[in-house]
Amino acid sequence: MIENFKGKTAVLTGAGSGFGLECARIGAQLGMNLVLVDVQQDALDKAEAEMTAQGAQVLARKVDVSNAQAMEQLAADVKARFGAPHFVFNNAGVGAGGLVWENSVADWEWVLGVNLWGVVHGVRLFTPMMLEAAKADPAYQGHIVNTASMAGLLTPPNMGIYNVSKHAVVSLTETLYQDLQLVSDQVSASVLCPYFVPTGISQSHRNRPSDLPPEKPTASQLIGQAQSDKAVSSGKVSAADVAQKVFDAMASGQFYIYSHPQALGNVQSRMEAIVQGINPPDPFAARPDVGEGLRRALRAS
Repeated sequence: MIENFKGKTAVLTGAGSGFGLECARIGAQLGMNLVLVDVQQDALDKAEAEMTAQGAQVLARKVDVSNAQAMEQLAADVKARFGAPHFVFNNAGVGAGGLVWENSVADWEWVLGVNLWGVVHGVRLFTPMMLEAAKADPAYQGHIVNTASMAGLLTPPNMGIYNVSKHAVVSLTETLYQDLQLVSDQVSASVLCPYFVPTGISQSHRNRPSDLPPEKPTASQLIGQAQSDKAVSSGKVSAADVAQKVFDAMASGQFYIYSHPQALGNVQSRMEAIVQGINPPDPFAARPDVGEGLRRALRAS
């Protein structure tokens, strides 16, 4: 929980676009120091210029969050410039789809590297720093927010590699929350589980590293890409709306942050199936036309 953001420091990965950029904008308005982290240099430069123009103290770093050494250097730079951060937003993420057995090793390494290892590095490097600050200052308040997805609570088909990464982030963050409860009343955590929000994640292949090149896409991967493009671009809830929910959650100590709480019925159905020991429910029960269209497309390929 953080009650007053003015003069506090935020570390935001994926700060060049989407939720990271919108949280940076709110942070600047609230008078926070901002550490902007992104792998896309032009987007990072643009964000840095915007936040600096708003009067924020800014440290901008181009970092691949999957790289342990690069993240360790980032943590050292943050501590040297601002001291322990108060808000850490482990938000950088990429998307990939297709039938789960068709993803290459490079696909798995890329998606898990950013979506899971990026969060792992943020947690392992900044949590000790924050706890140290809390021990030294009874007034210190810190909060870690990790970006998962509704795909971390569900298992939608034809996007297994993404689901796996986001389920891991939910588990990691729930455990982080429980672990922090054991050792401190001053540092806590939340998990962000957005549904389809226009953020540009469906085009994340633009930043795929050259040492993990994609293979020729399969039919299921092309179908998954088209579905993702359509779903993300048609989202009615904005990234700015979600960023405000993040700050509201930190101020109130709320753990689960949802962009679309009306979608939780599918989560409830899944959990009931788990408790009852029955087979996973039809993910397209509410939209059988979508499920039938996907089946037809895949079986015709």
